[in-house]
Amino acid sequence: MSNFIQQLANLITDRQLNPQAESYTNQLLANPNQAAQKVGEEATEVIIAALAQSDERLIEESADLMYHLLVLLQTRHVAWEAVVAELEKRHKI
Repeated sequence: MSNFIQQLANLITDRQLNPQAESYTNQLLANPNQAAQKVGEEATEVIIAALAQSDERLIEESADLMYHLLVLLQTRHVAWEAVVAELEKRHKI
C-alpha cells in the first residue's frame, strides 16, 4: 500500500510550521472548529455518495474526507502514526 497518506500528513505538518499565504490548509489549521465542521460535511457527502452516487463520486468524497481528517488531526497535534498504531492494536492477528 502506498505511503501517500503519510506524505500528505507530513505536508500538512510542514504547512503548519511554515504557513503559506492564501493556503486553504493554513486557513483550516488556524480554525479547528472549521476543520471539524469540514470533516462532518465530508463524512455526510461520503454517505450520500455511497448510497446514491457513482463509485467515482464515492472515491472523490472519500479523498476529501481523508484530507480534512488529516488537517483536523494536525490541529490537535495528533500524528497520523498514532491513528495507524491504534488500528494495528485493534487488528490482532
